[in-house]
Amino acid sequence: MFGKLKEKLQGFTKSLNKTIDEKAVELDQPEMVGEELLLAEEIITDGPEVESASEIQEAGGEPEEEKDEEEVIITEETVAIKDDNGDVVVEEFITAEIVKDKSKKEKVGFFGRAKALIFDREVILDDDDLEGPLMDLQIALLESDLALSVTDAIVASVKDQLSGTRKKFGKNTGNIVEEALRKAILDVMSANVFDFDEFINSKKGQTAHVVFVGINGTGKTTSIAKIANRLQKQGKTVTIAAGDTFRAGAIDQIQIHADRLGVKTIRHQEGSDPAAVIYDALQYSKAHKIDVLLSDTAGRMHTNVNLMAQLEKICRVGMPDLIIFVDEATAGNDAVERASQYADAVPISGTILTKLDADSKGGAAISIAYITQKPILFFGIGQNYDDLMKFDPVWFVNKIFED
Repeated sequence: MFGKLKEKLQGFTKSLNKTIDEKAVELDQPEMVGEELLLAEEIITDGPEVESASEIQEAGGEPEEEKDEEEVIITEETVAIKDDNGDVVVEEFITAEIVKDKSKKEKVGFFGRAKALIFDREVILDDDDLEGPLMDLQIALLESDLALSVTDAIVASVKDQLSGTRKKFGKNTGNIVEEALRKAILDVMSANVFDFDEFINSKKGQTAHVVFVGINGTGKTTSIAKIANRLQKQGKTVTIAAGDTFRAGAIDQIQIHADRLGVKTIRHQEGSDPAAVIYDALQYSKAHKIDVLLSDTAGRMHTNVNLMAQLEKICRVGMPDLIIFVDEATAGNDAVERASQYADAVPISGTILTKLDADSKGGAAISIAYITQKPILFFGIGQNYDDLMKFDPVWFVNKIFED
């Protein structure tokens, strides 16, 4: 699962590690250490003189009020540079007054880099270090079928987390990079998390109506059967509306699933008005105090204007509590585009992504919730009725990074 995505992310980690190792070798040269120290000393000693508050008042000016966002830090360091034999060749005592703006992310200057290099044996990552690897990351994510806006969000998050990070010489970069990637992907996937089971339980005493939409061949009918099986195991009563009256054999297909599960099906003849089928199923479910009505609809491309208008009518007449979009995780950007188009036509509540077990890229799963601003509800992970997994973003991210 997600083999290609794992490979791409590992490539980014290696690229960044190589960049940092090259920087560490360059900065570890004695002449570079001396240059950093010299530049740091020049900044401290050769900077413009700052007038005191009393001098400003004598000149008729007003002293600036202290800002809560600023913090003055006094640093005193004795810097010793040794030759290859361990003998001290240069020793300097440096005092620096640094004004730190708390409202902004600290940018490390020459003195900070010199101190980190000499005392802590650290490399401090800056934007220049990250530029090349982040470009590689962006390409890798796009090749893994992530939407452009999602890719930009992940790259920006990783950059924000890693810029200014300190890395010890010889320490593997993989851990800090992986944690940054984990957080970035988790943030994207955790948008608008919704608990399907809690919602159904909240409708106690009423019939919860759930309509399923999507194109043909993505596992919509099987997903309905899986949801029915799940609800039955939770002690709920279920009715299925055979609302796909357009596709030949669709009514018989949903009937076979219903018979296997022992679920009542409301059906009309092939070619009849699907809105009428679903309306009748809703009235039956309410009259018999059924807990949940699951309504199938004809698969339709989001570009078919007439069928999309019919879907709007179904949702208007059937008054669903939830509208669930179903598509394949393996469809990548196509699934994301279809979900977005469906969301424009009807108010979808969330998504079920099928065939996740066959998905090598993971792009649709990462992108779809971010693009539609609607949650992923379930993953289909096989053909059996029990092969339906409740969405868990932490589980998903762990799968991406597992060995």
